Amino acid sequence: MLEEKGAGEVTVSSAGTSTLDGLPASGHSIDVAARRGIDISGHRSRLLNSTLVRSADLIVTMGDKHQDTVGVIDPAALAYTVLLTDFSPEHSGDVPDPIGAGLAKYDDVYTLISVCVSQLVADLRSFDGWKKRESPEA
Repeated sequence: MLEEKGAGEVTVSSAGTSTLDGLPASGHSIDVAARRGIDISGHRSRLLNSTLVRSADLIVTMGDKHQDTVGVIDPAALAYTVLLTDFSPEHSGDVPDPIGAGLAKYDDVYTLISVCVSQLVADLRSFDGWKKRESPEA
């Protein structure tokens, strides 16, 4: 999705706050992405941890509870943590979780995420303030 929007040089990593490592994306997620030419069939979940938090330059969460979890892991990380919908002109608050809903809800959530990511990419293009941090030690 980022490459389509002209931000292919950005490295994106995904992690959840209440998942098990190694779970595949839901069938509806795979279907919705595939209809847009994106193959996420190989995606596997992983749990957010302190190494991921401390190695990030920017953390974008899907909801307030996710931000709370980031703050529990590393309170200093809240300084570079934002809610995805902060980049939406029309939606605020949490990105709805479509788990258990029908395909139409997954389409709606994809559309919301796409709008937010487009604005995020535009904002990153003009951003001139990445802070330099040491890489976390393993």
